[in-house]
Amino acid sequence: MQKSIDISGQLRASRRRENIAGYVFMTPALLFFVGFVIFPMGMCLVTSFFNYTMTDFTFIGIQNYVEAFNSPIFRRAFMNTLRIVVVSVPTVCLFSLWVASVTYDMNDRYTSFFRITFYLPVVMGSVAIAVVWKLILRKDDGILTTVLQMLGLNLQPRFGWLGSPSTALWFIITILFTTSIGQPIVLYISALANMDHSLVEAANVDGATKMQTFWRIKWPQIMPTTLYILVITTINSFQCFALIELLTSGGPNHSTDTIMYYIYKVSLDAPYRYGYGSAMGVLLAIIIAIFSAIQFKYAQTDNG
Repeated sequence: MQKSIDISGQLRASRRRENIAGYVFMTPALLFFVGFVIFPMGMCLVTSFFNYTMTDFTFIGIQNYVEAFNSPIFRRAFMNTLRIVVVSVPTVCLFSLWVASVTYDMNDRYTSFFRITFYLPVVMGSVAIAVVWKLILRKDDGILTTVLQMLGLNLQPRFGWLGSPSTALWFIITILFTTSIGQPIVLYISALANMDHSLVEAANVDGATKMQTFWRIKWPQIMPTTLYILVITTINSFQCFALIELLTSGGPNHSTDTIMYYIYKVSLDAPYRYGYGSAMGVLLAIIIAIFSAIQFKYAQTDNG
């Protein structure tokens, strides 16, 4: 009996030491997370209820939120952001899945080539990509204009591709698409490689078509990867900023303003309205949370 008690005490002590060691190793990451994520989020929420500028810090309640809802610029920025999300998220997911499905059955050398090709814009950086696209979309002697003129087409708007409200946002969406497909393609290829291929082989033996095999066998197995891609692509689309700042600065006439860019302009341009910018940041976080919750709900329903 005494020996049993000693063994039990030793096990508890061993677990306690393991837990302490685990918390010790977690401490740097937890400190970083609390200091650079949780604390700024709390400060943003608190600041959103104040008229916070370089010279003032006055409590005004929900006035910043009321101003945001009544602001035509914020509403236009929200609609532009929503348009980017609605167009880019499904196209990125569908195109990435198609490319991954096609390249997965190729020779390993070709699969690696396409991985590198599509992933290259991800590691290039926003500044390099913006410089390349400025050369392509330049008004008078850009590559796109030159190619169209060689084909006998003169389709360029009067103020250029990025200077026209009817085309500027669509080119932003196109550029965002090219920078967003690299990671999903790599993830989908990995997901397809980790499937239970015995189920696919059994379906082929039973005479299932490629479409039936995909929807009944492959799709359920890659659904967790699809959910991750949907959520990450949605968040990145809502936070579109760098391309706007580098290519259009929100113009022309606020036609390419996004919520993230408008928060930046309001907060870091005179009179530096940090409280108003924080209120819009809270609204953006709520919108992203709602979209993510919807995606999780439907993904779980599909899996069920």
